[in-house]
Amino acid sequence: MKQRMVIGLSAAAFLAATFGLAPGIRGHSSGMPDLIVDQAALRQHWVVRTEDLPATFCSVEEGGITPGEHQLVRFTVSTPNIGDADLAIGDPNVHVANNDGLFEFATCHHHYHFRHYALYELIDPATGHVWRAAKHGFCMIDIEKFQLFTGDADNKRHFASCGAIGIPGNQGISVGWADVYIWKLGGQYFILDGGDGQAEVPPGNYIIRITVNPPFVPGPGEPCPNVDPAGFCHTLPESDYANNIAQVSITIPDHNGRQSVGPLKNEPMITTEPVDGK
Repeated sequence: MKQRMVIGLSAAAFLAATFGLAPGIRGHSSGMPDLIVDQAALRQHWVVRTEDLPATFCSVEEGGITPGEHQLVRFTVSTPNIGDADLAIGDPNVHVANNDGLFEFATCHHHYHFRHYALYELIDPATGHVWRAAKHGFCMIDIEKFQLFTGDADNKRHFASCGAIGIPGNQGISVGWADVYIWKLGGQYFILDGGDGQAEVPPGNYIIRITVNPPFVPGPGEPCPNVDPAGFCHTLPESDYANNIAQVSITIPDHNGRQSVGPLKNEPMITTEPVDGK
């Protein structure tokens, strides 16, 4: 797949001065999906702490992280579908056979990941500097019902399988359900001490910004399957692209301090790395 420019909020502002995705789907297909980021879930589920990240963790391998002890910030991301139709992607094996570039096989996780589903950014509000998270791919399935959903839905779980090579999957998000990436999962963190090749994150106040179905400018020859009112491309179809961002403010303490900070500060340390979709 050719290189695309994925656009964060600030870049989009600067640049601004059908369900053909879904072979082999099972789910509702009338209307349009509408993805959001659950800000309350993000605000209530983050922690800054020091952890040991062994070489056996998939996120260490995929994120180019030096194994060992690192200060990081972990967080949970929930992306509900509040529209009036399922977001139905279908079997990744079909997409791979069609060579449409939507999926890649995660060799460490042993299942297919959807590319460019969400953009994770840690932002210094004083300078605008942005750090990337360790997460590189996503498996979109129904994890939990979104309790704030007020529209009509049958409340059944339609999408529950990531799929693997030769094993059919069925990815998507049903109306009134949310795909949830809990803080324990691989890649649900920003490295703060430079152990992933990025600049160190100094102590201070920061913003975690999550964008689902982020806008992008296509590379040469890359398709633009869906266009928002501002003219930017999106991989997935939605009825509303204006509600795809949520952000919360956090405080990062001195890197020499070992005390955990944040709503999850009392959670135990992780000794194994759960796999999304399992």
